[in-house]
Amino acid sequence: MHSNRYTLLFTAIITIVLASLLSLADSSLKEKFERNVDVDIKKNILGSLGFKASDDSPWTNEDVESIFQNSIVGFVVDNSGFVVKDKLPEDIDPSIDLDLFPIYKRVSNNITEGYSIPISGKGLWGTMYGYFSIEADGATAKGITFYSHIETPGLGGEVDKPWFQNNFVGKRFVDENGELIGIQTVKGQVDETSKEAYHLVDGISGATMTSRGLNQFLLKDLKLYDPYFSKIRNGKNS
Repeated sequence: MHSNRYTLLFTAIITIVLASLLSLADSSLKEKFERNVDVDIKKNILGSLGFKASDDSPWTNEDVESIFQNSIVGFVVDNSGFVVKDKLPEDIDPSIDLDLFPIYKRVSNNITEGYSIPISGKGLWGTMYGYFSIEADGATAKGITFYSHIETPGLGGEVDKPWFQNNFVGKRFVDENGELIGIQTVKGQVDETSKEAYHLVDGISGATMTSRGLNQFLLKDLKLYDPYFSKIRNGKNS
């Protein structure tokens, strides 16, 4: 029969070993999770800028990293629309750098083919996170994607479906005077013969609050970046 001392020592050793194994597993899973999140964000940036994987050959994580590295240039602008030298999007501390904003630019043969900016705001049930891309003219939507939301499936959750996102392509978020007005989702279908059709998109049936939230935070985020894109519209940036 073992003594109490032996039992306590055995229990302590087992506890230490198990704790070490759990800590190792947690660290490994955390690193894998963070990498998957990073890859998913990059995939959404690529998707907003027109890159699409084929159904027959879906992207691996390595594919996403390779395409991103070869085609996307990340940089930072301030609240006056000037590029901040020697600072990259990953250097931004959201709790401190409140007047600095990341932009991702699609480049091919030294030609700019579009820009992507992060967007986020309240839907019906919580915060929606995504990317909105802009054509090289600084005035026309190139695409939109969402990588995180908790909207109702079949209703507000349709924001991550191609049929809804494709509605934004080609829409303009400035008026004929170059003033920022945003892009608005409407109830039902857009009357394409109306004068306002250029900045309106078909809404999601039964998702009024989600649509209203998207309208508001998309305009809010576009305002943050408008000093930069207004320079592009006026031929002062590239």
